[in-house]
Amino acid sequence: MEVVSVRKIKKICVFCGANSGKDVAFVNAAFHLGEVLGKRKIDLVYGGGKLGLMGCVSTAVAQHERQVLGIIPSAFTVNNLVGETCGKEIKVATMQERLVMMMELSDAFIALPGGFGTLEELFQMISWAQLNIHNKPIGVLNINGFFNGLLSFVDHAVKQEFITPRARKILISATTADELVDKLQAFRFESDPALSKLKWSPSSS
Repeated sequence: MEVVSVRKIKKICVFCGANSGKDVAFVNAAFHLGEVLGKRKIDLVYGGGKLGLMGCVSTAVAQHERQVLGIIPSAFTVNNLVGETCGKEIKVATMQERLVMMMELSDAFIALPGGFGTLEELFQMISWAQLNIHNKPIGVLNINGFFNGLLSFVDHAVKQEFITPRARKILISATTADELVDKLQAFRFESDPALSKLKWSPSSS
């Protein structure tokens, strides 16, 4: 019988909308994800502030007495644009610096529903994994089919041979928080033999 190794995950970075979305299920799922992380003794890294789903998940994690770290560009802190971060806050100069720090400080990544910023963060992490910059698991919490279209598009890109079947495995999906965290913990990174030869300096990303 094959023994399935479980990845040790202490900190998960969550990408999600600064809006709450149209469906109340998004808010409920964000709070529930925070509860699941708290109960599993997993700390949160996120984009800072208290708006939308970002505020929901960070509040829930903090209520379960786990550490919350918000990484936020200084521009967003002017005039209290995004509200007070629930936990420790690190200010950075640029969006790219924010994303690099999120990658370095997290053991895994989850995307909840969101807009262009959430999608940018998600695909940047997937791209960096494909390029062997990191080997950390990445998943989407597919609430009420929110990511169905995106997942179908990715599968279409595989069929059209723009994404390899190996690279497709980088993106995990699940419909519940518990299932998704389980899948992240069981994830086994399969590096592309050619891309695995790339050597990246800390500043290359």
